[in-house]
Amino acid sequence: MVVSKSNKTSHQSYITVPSQIINSLSSSDFQSLLLSPKKKTTPSSSLSLKLSNPRFWIFLLFLFGLVGMWLGFDPSLPFSENPCFISQERAEISTSISALNEKVILNVGEKEGDKKSEFWKQPDGLGYRPCLDFSGDYRKASREIMKERSKYLMVVVSGGMNQQRNQIVDAVVIARVLGAALVVPIFQVNPIWGDESEFSDIFDMDHFKKVLANDVRIVSSLPSTHVMTRPVEEKRTPLHASPQWIHSHYTRKLRREGVLLLRGLDSRLSKDLPSDLQKLRCKAAFRALRFNPSILELGNKLTERMRSKGPFLALHLRMEKDVWVRTGCLPGLSHEYDEMINNERKRRPELLTSRSNMTYHDRKFAGLCPLNALEVARLIKALGAPKGARIYWAGGISLGGKEALQPLTKEFPHFYNKEDLALPGELEPFSKKASLMAAIDYIVCENSDVFMPSHGGNMGHAIQGHRTYAGHKKTITPNKRQMLPHFLNSSLNEAEFNRIILDLHKDSLGQPEHRKTGRDVTKYPLPECMCNSTTIRSSM
Repeated sequence: MVVSKSNKTSHQSYITVPSQIINSLSSSDFQSLLLSPKKKTTPSSSLSLKLSNPRFWIFLLFLFGLVGMWLGFDPSLPFSENPCFISQERAEISTSISALNEKVILNVGEKEGDKKSEFWKQPDGLGYRPCLDFSGDYRKASREIMKERSKYLMVVVSGGMNQQRNQIVDAVVIARVLGAALVVPIFQVNPIWGDESEFSDIFDMDHFKKVLANDVRIVSSLPSTHVMTRPVEEKRTPLHASPQWIHSHYTRKLRREGVLLLRGLDSRLSKDLPSDLQKLRCKAAFRALRFNPSILELGNKLTERMRSKGPFLALHLRMEKDVWVRTGCLPGLSHEYDEMINNERKRRPELLTSRSNMTYHDRKFAGLCPLNALEVARLIKALGAPKGARIYWAGGISLGGKEALQPLTKEFPHFYNKEDLALPGELEPFSKKASLMAAIDYIVCENSDVFMPSHGGNMGHAIQGHRTYAGHKKTITPNKRQMLPHFLNSSLNEAEFNRIILDLHKDSLGQPEHRKTGRDVTKYPLPECMCNSTTIRSSM
């Protein structure tokens, strides 16, 4: 890298040289690099010549060294009880310099234009912003609900962190429908990861209560008047139950017994609710469910480390072994890995989540399979991601390890996850709790400049909705069904392929998208939870 400095009388150039090159030079070679060809000097330039002469500075350093020895140098230091100490310090300094040189070399490859790439351009949010204006009837009913002291709803939530999150949101709405106080949800131990985290380990309980204080009364535990009450346990809540069904089936039991216990709330509440209840869903998901301060602090630190050198892309990669088994798809790494997944699926057919009558190829072309690393690399490259793009990847260990990620890391070398970014010991308090590690990933992905999931799922949906609510931050939704045939078309040159992929995704980059019937408002918060000046005027 050459930097020029010029004025009216002189031109000086400076060049940075990696330490490896400097170490390989002889002293005469080194002098020839540092010293310019001899020129005639004049009295007026003799002082500047001395200052620019390396021999002058070497003599000066030698003089300071003698003074230092005279003032307090300890001659026994090299022969102290720990003779490796000094060499260890030198080794650490040498390692730091080598690492710095490596980073400099890598950054040379990152063109300045990368940071100004169109890839980082954010979608037009059309002026939409969060807008949770509850109706007068809702606010009036709230005053009566907050006085209620005889009815309590207990819920047991299950699954991974994002499944738990969805069920907590629905539990808030169900408690509101029943006019009951909500006992802080109980977390079922995750059978896959053995995670025993409780609500307060993941979320900020005080914040949760405070934000929802005017909507639902939330208590940490049952009061003494109800401790001995045997709760009515209900296991037959149908899928997508309406508020009317919830009210008619549970109100009488709740009034009679005082405590109602619900389990397995995943998708039990309808996605299509009255406007006020949809707003309550958004309030619970985007405002009340804030992560525990210790998780939030580390997630924000990792975000800042990623952003320290410019914008970054966050990828949620779903390439774990259990994902390939559950989706009925194949990783495509090798015949051996494909056989491993097929055999696992035969041994445990109950793991296949849905559509068991479809072949692997049918699933792939229906867009039901996760993208592998090569497909992700081709997609984001076609969408304009620059070579020097910094990428944070979230998710579990990929089947095949680093080899499975190689097509991505080869194309985009600035590739990190939380283990790469965290300082020694920072992840230790969270390392054995899958839900807490997922929460850290969630924070970095939600705050990224661009986000893309390689497959649908609870985390991808939750982050998409959160980024929409936060101002329509760029979120790429892969159009797998339509793009995969072009991935297999070898007759397309790169320019034509890129043009097709860009065209397929022009409306899938996080622009305002209205929720359709049957879709979750926490993934599509528009229009129930967001408004702009046009919608405000039309509602007046």
